[in-house]
Amino acid sequence: MALEKLGIKELNAMQQAAIEHCRKSDSMVLLSPTGTGKTLAFLLPLLERLKFGNSGVQALVVLPSRELAKQVFEVWRAMATPFHMVALYGGRPLEQEIASLSGAMPSVIVGTPGRLLDHLNRNSFGVDLCSLLVIDEFDKCLEMGFHDEMSKLVEKLPVVRSRFLLSATDAAEIPEFAGAADVEKLDYREVEKAPVGRTSFYTVTTTPEKRLEKLFSLLCSFNGEPAIVFCNFRETVDEVSKFLSKSSLSCVAYQGAMEQKMRELALYRFKSGCSNILVCTDLAARGLDIKDVKHVVHYQRALTVETFTHRNGRTARWEAEGSVYMMAFENKPLPDFVPDGLEEYTLPKRDILPPVPEWTTLYVGKGKRDKLSRGDLAGFFMKKGGLRADELGTIIVFENYSYVAIKLNRMRAVIKAVEGEKIKGVKTIVQPLRR
Repeated sequence: MALEKLGIKELNAMQQAAIEHCRKSDSMVLLSPTGTGKTLAFLLPLLERLKFGNSGVQALVVLPSRELAKQVFEVWRAMATPFHMVALYGGRPLEQEIASLSGAMPSVIVGTPGRLLDHLNRNSFGVDLCSLLVIDEFDKCLEMGFHDEMSKLVEKLPVVRSRFLLSATDAAEIPEFAGAADVEKLDYREVEKAPVGRTSFYTVTTTPEKRLEKLFSLLCSFNGEPAIVFCNFRETVDEVSKFLSKSSLSCVAYQGAMEQKMRELALYRFKSGCSNILVCTDLAARGLDIKDVKHVVHYQRALTVETFTHRNGRTARWEAEGSVYMMAFENKPLPDFVPDGLEEYTLPKRDILPPVPEWTTLYVGKGKRDKLSRGDLAGFFMKKGGLRADELGTIIVFENYSYVAIKLNRMRAVIKAVEGEKIKGVKTIVQPLRR
């Protein structure tokens, strides 16, 4: 039933093996390339372990970033299970989450380690029934700071007996607190070969002075196909995104120093097709499942093989194909972990601006607090705005506001049609966001 809700007809070999393993064993360590569906590989066996009638938290899912936590939450919601999940992460008031926990009675909680630890220290939710711990991207547990938080977190989970650990890259050792050091690993990194077998690799040779210009030419050559440009520093993200925007390319910036609302908007615009270029730090390298990303560009080279792997995993997801481009300097060798003998990408002799994205974003000044749902907004814009189903794109509802993607060529007519109209009996602001 859950797969039907997701529109998935068949699980891949890795997912099937994960489910079978968890039916026979308490714990699991799963290694599989990015883009192969690890989220379902732990959510489906987790679902099988939940028991009806238990009114407390039965499973805790720990993830390294708020974006990944939100993504897992969205997948779970789309599965339409009878068990409730709550997502906890930074960037919003702790008290707001405490209030939502009191009325939600979740069976599963997903969140980042620091925020989960804050709640456990405050006794925001009970863990007397929490027998399953999932740690996604478990190799991050060995990094400084994250390791200490995880250790303290696990100490507060006295009845955990099952552990699911997942990652695209292996760690030399599994942290003692994870409690799965002796568990046999399911290693699908070579079996799946996901993205390597379906990914084409290229170099784009340039000089430091010409790198921005070469990047512009490269992105123009994609003809509007979705691309992610990776940088090592926040300042570089800002520099690159400003240059591309001034050069009339539709791009959004995404880095850790941005306010949470702006990060959410950037991801939304890229995922919904309202922008076709995402310029980001490695904050976006792990876990984010963004469909149909055709190209990954290493504007600055990855510093480790793990980072290189995770960046490349943003394209060629599931059964799709993709391309990876390394911006390289003459007479400066690429890192050893980059494949040998990469082909030099031939840029067009003349830059032609790609077509403008066909989608645009509308801001609606009401959200969950006003009891609005995606269905309410879809009905409003189709009935009052005159949109057909194929002219209405991704809708996301936040606590106090919402974003709605519509076809760009319908924007002015829709704004005029809904002016002064009420959504569920309440007037609100509906306005386009600047591109």
